[in-house]
Amino acid sequence: MSNGAHHMHDYVGNQANDAFASDDDLARGATTCRNQGDRSTYYWPVLRLQNGQNENDANADGGGKDSNVGEIQTPTQVTLKFVGSPVGKVTAMPRFLRIITGDAKAFTNGDANANASWSCTGFEDRQLKDKYPICPEGSQVVRTFAFQSCWDGKNIDSANHRTHVAFAEENGGCPDGFRAIPQLVQRIVYDVPPGPGFAVDSFPEQLHKPVTDHGDFINVFDSRLMKKVVSCVNGGRKCA
Repeated sequence: MSNGAHHMHDYVGNQANDAFASDDDLARGATTCRNQGDRSTYYWPVLRLQNGQNENDANADGGGKDSNVGEIQTPTQVTLKFVGSPVGKVTAMPRFLRIITGDAKAFTNGDANANASWSCTGFEDRQLKDKYPICPEGSQVVRTFAFQSCWDGKNIDSANHRTHVAFAEENGGCPDGFRAIPQLVQRIVYDVPPGPGFAVDSFPEQLHKPVTDHGDFINVFDSRLMKKVVSCVNGGRKCA
């Protein structure tokens, strides 16, 4: 980034992405996805053990210079799936649609845009927003990101990166002027020691608070694969 990184992310998907990548760059980029029709970007802040171990970013922007220290943890499992609407059919999301879920500055901004969700395997009916879970022996830490599932039908982004998409209302329907699209749900699992000995990377002033957890997505599905996604979720099927 032109102003320097501020925290580290795990990243999968399109290999042409950086702070200055254009839609054309993303369209031409290679991907780590098995299905080459999905050149999307998927990323979320890393989780670190607060164990005094230095990583190779200990003296770098986004790492130790921004108070992000400790041993970066590799997830034991990551599931990226798209689900349908509980009240009707979804329509295809436009190519290059950008969605941020959660707020990386929720500790100072307040929780209006927060969407953190922490839990433990075997106990995922209990979700924490502003606390890290202390999982019992044999249970693993889970982060879940349920992205916005309604789109304004016009814009692939907005000035604040938020108003072009929305969450479904309590009845499952979209707000007026929005249409349902496939909802991205990310589930990220970690095998870390029990207890509060880990923290998510954050901006320095956010103090690694769990409420600041967030996820980022740019849709770079080709049109044929996106049609398959829509057909799959509208048909109530499970498709790989």
